[in-house]
Amino acid sequence: MTTRVIIVRHGQSSYNAQKKIQGRCDESVLTEKGRVDAETVGTALSKLNVDAFYSSPLQRAKSTAQIIQSCLENPPTLQATDKLMEIDLPLWENLLKSEVEKRFPEDYRCWKERPHEFKMLLSTPEGQREHFPVLSLYEQAQQFWQEILPQHQGKTIVIVAHNGINRCLIMSALGIPPSRYHSIQQSNCCINVLNFSGDWGEPVQLESLNQISHLGKPLPSPRNPHKGPRFLLIRHGETQWNRESRFQGIRDIPLNDRGREQAQRAAEFLKDVAIDFALSSPMLRPKETAEIILQNHPNVSLDLQERLTEICHGLWEGKLETEIESEFPGLLRQWKEAPETVQMPEGENLQQVWDRAIANWNDLVKYYANSPEPRTGIVVAHDAINKVILCYLLGLQPANFWNIKQGNGGVSVIDYPDGAEGMPVLQAINITTHLGSGILDKTAAGAL
Repeated sequence: MTTRVIIVRHGQSSYNAQKKIQGRCDESVLTEKGRVDAETVGTALSKLNVDAFYSSPLQRAKSTAQIIQSCLENPPTLQATDKLMEIDLPLWENLLKSEVEKRFPEDYRCWKERPHEFKMLLSTPEGQREHFPVLSLYEQAQQFWQEILPQHQGKTIVIVAHNGINRCLIMSALGIPPSRYHSIQQSNCCINVLNFSGDWGEPVQLESLNQISHLGKPLPSPRNPHKGPRFLLIRHGETQWNRESRFQGIRDIPLNDRGREQAQRAAEFLKDVAIDFALSSPMLRPKETAEIILQNHPNVSLDLQERLTEICHGLWEGKLETEIESEFPGLLRQWKEAPETVQMPEGENLQQVWDRAIANWNDLVKYYANSPEPRTGIVVAHDAINKVILCYLLGLQPANFWNIKQGNGGVSVIDYPDGAEGMPVLQAINITTHLGSGILDKTAAGAL
């Protein structure tokens, strides 16, 4: 029984519009745009059967939640909880971001570059005490999950909260370290989807991150200032073996009709995006997906990257799960529970795939970061390849392979605002709304 959790950031607030630090200050209210966008989120969620609804008690989040609640067909009671309060930045609240950067240059640099080490010295009646905003927020998020998950097993939960706490909810659920706090984007009124397989501590899948296409904008804007490249990491469209849940690996299976339709929808989704370069695995299914997308970008040539070839499943290839279990008893279960420990019979292990895919990715980042102007490109590859790249960028390990979902035709957005040497920003992961199934990924859940 999967527990689905939909996490929403509040709509644009007055402080957002003024570029002020909000923290736990409750003076910031929704703007008119914030209210309109909240209604749009409500419409996007209106057909879902929601069993529980939680929000931060701060008015910008609670107002967003109330607007969304009014759009649901059978809304549950809205429960406000302090465990969803925004990050506590008492020395910076009510200040302009530019003012904070000017008045606290060293602290601000630490906040941006080493958020897990960032601290504030607060005066109390007992004397000064150290306050670590990100670490304490991360702990708060863990406490929320431990308290809430046992109450709603197998149900659908909606959460409306803030930029910082949303990041920590997602990070703590997946095991992403607090040092990656700034690597996750949360746009106003975005939608994220997490799937919990059980209680706190059991496997969690990130189905999607920072969806905003319901707001009429396909991709999140880069953070300013933005100096480096933007990569659109795309999984190929469906094949017949995906549909049949047959293991493909390095078998060169072409797209089926549904896969070509998914590629065409991805092409339409990205047609107004200025694409400067295109890369793909040399295999038929990603290559054809890339070629369909590039029909709207005729001046961009496709560069094939051998190291982006899908994982070699060896003797599993061409087989269904029942056949694999019969020939290799217990190995399929091991693959699902501890993928990093499995050596595919006459194939690869996950570390080998990780090493070649990550080496290729880092080479691409260095190459395109050398451009005098920021450039945007597509990288079309496979389920396993995309998963290991995203795990790596999030500070995860091969053991976290199944924590990331990649739907056929899904699009992820990765920015390098500070160039190759800076931390990446995961602007969005596994956008599939262009495929026509709403906010949920309903692509084939077949083998790799």
